[in-house]
Amino acid sequence: MYSPSERHLHLQNKTAFISCVVPVFNEEAVIEEFIINLHHTLQALTTRYEIIVVDDGSRDLTIERVLQLPKGYPIKLLGLSRNFGKEIALTAGIEHSVGDVVVLLDADFQHPLDKLPIFLGYWAEGYDMVYGIRTHRKAESYLKRQFAHLFYWIMQKIAKIDIPNNAGDFRLMDKKIVEALKQFPERTRFMKGLYAWVGFKKIGVPFEVQDRAAGQSSWRLSKLAELAVTGITSFSDVPLRVWGFVGFSISLFALLYAIYIITVTLIYGADLPGFPTLVVAIMFLGGIQLLSIGILGEYIARIFTEVKQRPKYLLRMKEGFDD
Repeated sequence: MYSPSERHLHLQNKTAFISCVVPVFNEEAVIEEFIINLHHTLQALTTRYEIIVVDDGSRDLTIERVLQLPKGYPIKLLGLSRNFGKEIALTAGIEHSVGDVVVLLDADFQHPLDKLPIFLGYWAEGYDMVYGIRTHRKAESYLKRQFAHLFYWIMQKIAKIDIPNNAGDFRLMDKKIVEALKQFPERTRFMKGLYAWVGFKKIGVPFEVQDRAAGQSSWRLSKLAELAVTGITSFSDVPLRVWGFVGFSISLFALLYAIYIITVTLIYGADLPGFPTLVVAIMFLGGIQLLSIGILGEYIARIFTEVKQRPKYLLRMKEGFDD
């Protein structure tokens, strides 16, 4: 791996090999313009680069638009057999990259290309990972902003990793981080957690999210909730511990209440009336049990997915790669 002085020399001589991983899903309206802009940006930074486009099961003409670009563009195309999700699309691109650094960015122009020289500058100074931090979330709905804030707050409290607030997939990674990520075998992935888990020297760069050039985001609140559950269950066992404590607390309360009833019955010689209390208690305990089973089910589902040992993704096409 390169020392900071060697990294600086590679940048100065424009010999640093940059791999750009671009996951796409139904981006036919913008993909050509984006790749042309990215191509010109990279040309100004280095003479050695590759653009790895990972099509995540698009149902439009995204692949056709990519294949129509001039042959002189160093484009490599991975077509997944179906929609596996962005986390897996990023994984596929990372696993097929060969550059000294790998840059992850979206094709909808929301990640500003003018930040790439800044990312590379920090890499030359010795940082192994440079990630973008959103300066605001004004374009998102109030509910989505609050959900994101709650998620990051929970992760900071219960996870043993440090996931920076408002840091997404827009980032640069040194080759040694890429090699570390390639070793992870899990199928159910939360990439932001994996970026944090590997460690190494990293720094954040603020950036303003640009408006989408076309189309609408495919990320709905249900998908974000699913991703949040994946992140929590992948990097923390606190939910299991919490509900163990809740179960113990309820059992202790039930025991104390039973002692109270027995004592009152022995003193006054009559049972205490309390049918409504009994119904509420049964419904409350039933709800607690179902919730506990649901939390256990989430962890068991992760285990079930992993032990099947299915491949993380399947390719239906692969263009531009040397065998």
